[in-house]
Amino acid sequence: MRFIRAMPSMTESPLLELLARHVPADPKEREDLERMRAFATELERPFSRAQAPAHFTGSAVVVDPAGERVVLIHHGKLQRWLQPGGHAEEADGGSMEAAALREAREETGCQVRLHPSAPRPLDVDIHRIPARKDEPEHLHLDVRFLVIAEDPEALRHDPNESFGAQWLAWSEALARADEAPLSRLLRKAQAAARGTEP
Repeated sequence: MRFIRAMPSMTESPLLELLARHVPADPKEREDLERMRAFATELERPFSRAQAPAHFTGSAVVVDPAGERVVLIHHGKLQRWLQPGGHAEEADGGSMEAAALREAREETGCQVRLHPSAPRPLDVDIHRIPARKDEPEHLHLDVRFLVIAEDPEALRHDPNESFGAQWLAWSEALARADEAPLSRLLRKAQAAARGTEP
């Protein structure tokens, strides 16, 4: 008798499991989450940056151990203050947490770990990346986590990626947030870092 293995169910995918347990905070995030779930099943290689029209990215809100300060990076290509983040790589093994931690380490120089009590993921967001000479316009399907820098004094930036990295008080970081999804992310992070409701 021959046994034929069924196709993996949606719940067998770590990415789909991660997205399935996320609770969106507003209509924009709810819509983005539904689109991300669809992309996760439809894209042949969801983590490959060569995958058009969209691919998954991982980012991190980096806070100090006391949860009183947050790092923002002045992004070189986008000319905006943002949280550290970027493309998933093969070394991440399909783990969005691994991608976010790696990007946070690379872009801040700090040793980081996932926040022990924050929701995982903390936030999700779809944003459009404009066309450049070497790649067409596409979507980043960003899965975001809260992480703690164990050595905040080690902060530095990679000049190939950004113009600077700064520790900021929450009020300063929120003042630099130039779009609603970034403000939402920072408010969630502030609440989770302090153990309060957003």
